Amino acid sequence: MQHSDTEIELKMLMESIYMKYSYDFRDYTGASQKRRVLHAVREMGCDNISALQARIIHEPAAFSQLLQYLTIPVTTMFRDPGYFAGLREHVIPVLRTYPSLKIWIAGCSTGEEVYSMAILLKEEGLLERSMIYATDINPQSLEKARKGVFPLEAVREYTANYQAAGGTRSFSDYYTAAYNAALFEPSLCENVTFADHSLATDAVFAETQLISCRNVMIYFKKKLQERAFGLFHESLCHRGFLGLGSKESIDFSAYAPHFEPVLKRERLFRKR
Repeated sequence: MQHSDTEIELKMLMESIYMKYSYDFRDYTGASQKRRVLHAVREMGCDNISALQARIIHEPAAFSQLLQYLTIPVTTMFRDPGYFAGLREHVIPVLRTYPSLKIWIAGCSTGEEVYSMAILLKEEGLLERSMIYATDINPQSLEKARKGVFPLEAVREYTANYQAAGGTRSFSDYYTAAYNAALFEPSLCENVTFADHSLATDAVFAETQLISCRNVMIYFKKKLQERAFGLFHESLCHRGFLGLGSKESIDFSAYAPHFEPVLKRERLFRKR
C-alpha cells in the first residue's frame, strides 16, 4: 500500500515527538491530527511537516508551541447539559453514600468541566468531601485551568448550560466579573489536583468513584481507546461510574462487558 508523502511525514513527526519528548500521539486519529499539524505548519512558518519536525527536534520551545495546536481544546462549561442533569439525578445519590469521594476528570483541557463538576458537587453538598483529579497532557491548558479565569463573552453560554443542567442557584454566584473576564470562586478548586497525565503512556494513580472523560476518545484510534478504557476500569472502585462524551461509546470495546449503561443517551456507565 502506497502512502502519501504527507502521511509519511506525519508518521515521522509523531515518532520524533515520542522519542524526544515522550508524548505519544501515534495512535490519534489521522484526519483531525493531519488538519491540526498542517495548520501548525502554516502558523509556525514552516515549508512542510519535515521542516516542522526538524524544528521540534532542535527547539523545545517549538514543541511547546506545536503542542497547543495538537491539543486544541473545544470546550464549554456544563457542555451537554443532559449529562450533568443525569449525574445529578442518577449518580450523585449513590456518591452520597461514600464517606469521601475521588473523582477523575481525564483530559480536563482548560478546566471548564472541572469547574462545572465542582459547582455541581457544591450544590449537592459533596464538594467538601471530594478530591478531584484534573489531568491533561498540555501544561499550558492546566495552567489556565488552575487560574480559573474565563472570557466574559462565554459566560452567557455557560449560564444557559448551567440552567439546562438543573443548576439550583444563580450562576453569577460563582464568579466575579472584571476586565472582560470572569474569575471563578477559588474555593471551588480547593480540593482539585491539576496534574500532567497521558492516557497514552501513564498508569493509574488512584482508586476513584467517578471518572469523566469526555470528547477525548474521539481523537484516539482503537488501540489507544482500549488502553484508556483499561485504565478507567482499573481505577474505578467496585460499581464506580464512567462518563463519556456524546459521540463516544464503550459498546465496541473489549471492556464493554465490564460496564452497564446507567443513561445510555447521556453516555453514563457503571462498572459491573
